Amino acid sequence: MRARMLKTALIAVLVLMNVACDQATKHVARARLADRGTVLVVGDLFVLRYVENEGAFLGLGARFPRPVRTLFFIAIPLAALAGMVVTAARRRVTSWTLVVGLSFVAGGGFGNLIDRLARGGLVSDFMNLGIGPHRTGIFNFADLSILIGCALILLSPWGRGRPADAKD
Repeated sequence: MRARMLKTALIAVLVLMNVACDQATKHVARARLADRGTVLVVGDLFVLRYVENEGAFLGLGARFPRPVRTLFFIAIPLAALAGMVVTAARRRVTSWTLVVGLSFVAGGGFGNLIDRLARGGLVSDFMNLGIGPHRTGIFNFADLSILIGCALILLSPWGRGRPADAKD
């Protein structure tokens, strides 16, 4: 029982930490980058450029009709994120790597979901990495949380196809 309470507390802290960091960085980006164009941080390796994204990763689905975007970018993710958090908290034995990974994915997902609900379906993106013409898409802290969470899930015993009760 104590381990389940600790796991639930860890999930709550990690999800809230990721949401808070995401929302704080987006607030700063909206306030300080919206009218500045491209800001070089580390040469052209890491740049900041504010955009508002109606779609998913790399603008995927931005041209879908609004009801379709609402379904695919708000309703389905909300159900999936809630299910992910409940599953991680309720599973009897789960690796800590999996719990942390799921918490990061959920935190990032909720961060972007908050944007969509509060900003008329838009998500604030502002970070970009690359060398010369080889660049990532423009992303935000929530996207980074999701990426880190996915990597942790893949590194967990569950992601490697081992039983969920394997020790990390």
